[in-house]
Amino acid sequence: QVQLVESGGSLVQPGGSLRLSCAASGSFFSINTMAWYRQAPGKQRELVASITSGSSTNYADSVKGRFTISRDNAKNSVYLQMNSLKPEDTAVYYCNVEWRRGLAFNYFHTWGQGTQVTVSP
Repeated sequence: QVQLVESGGSLVQPGGSLRLSCAASGSFFSINTMAWYRQAPGKQRELVASITSGSSTNYADSVKGRFTISRDNAKNSVYLQMNSLKPEDTAVYYCNVEWRRGLAFNYFHTWGQGTQVTVSP
């Protein structure tokens, strides 16, 4: 099993920056794609950014040029640097990790508990 611990959410003014962190722990063979999603009130959860084990990245159009996803494989961690934050970035941000127990096993996905990001004057 994999457990995820997220941190870094906060209240920030428009134009400000935040860095979210997500650390994976537990018993697993490998981690493949790590990603950040967000869910605003009354809206569906959406992909913000993802990064593969080979460090290929993918971003939602709404955050391109403002957010940067990175990972530290030695720490089994993924980060989301958010700059030039806007009120529409307000949401609960969730970490998602794709992992498996061994080469012969399928991949599983685990979600973090979520961290609140509020962008407001």
